[in-house]
Amino acid sequence: DKYRIDAIVDDGIPAGTRILDIPVLGGGELLPMLYAKGVRKAVNAVGGIGNIQPRLAVYQKLAAAGFQVVSVIHPRAFVEPGAVIAEGCQVFFNAYIGSDVRVGFGAIVNTGAIISHDCQLGPYSNISPGAILAGAVTVGERALVGMGVTINLGVKIGAGARIGNSAVVKADVPENGIVRAGATWPVNS
Repeated sequence: DKYRIDAIVDDGIPAGTRILDIPVLGGGELLPMLYAKGVRKAVNAVGGIGNIQPRLAVYQKLAAAGFQVVSVIHPRAFVEPGAVIAEGCQVFFNAYIGSDVRVGFGAIVNTGAIISHDCQLGPYSNISPGAILAGAVTVGERALVGMGVTINLGVKIGAGARIGNSAVVKADVPENGIVRAGATWPVNS
């Protein structure tokens, strides 16, 4: 599907501002009025790298107002036919999503990321630019995989885990685990 952006709703940008010639109408308090006027689809453009809570709050506001949150896939991303992408996802320029991949609600696959075959990305997970996930990798809900990270075949990243930029992950990372930027996990490998 192709969508046209008619307006932007943002609590932090003054009404009347234009972004790429698209008007900002005001804040989230306008959502019920927009829904009443027949608007049914929305995109959540909040990223949430440092703190995922604002992103989750936007999803909750949109759901409470009755909106369908659609996925947006850049025309220069490549998604294999057997992949399944849930609603509310964002797939950026030059991302690759392989065969039999499952991408959960609200996940982000950022610029140039490679998600190889049979991977599972949990809801609200965030795969940063240039990350490479080998086959059969599982990324838990709300997990963040940093820029340039490499994750080996069959590894499981626990819910809420944070993998720092350029890390190499060779074994499972526990729920809410932290792998420091540039590190090799596990540390003794």
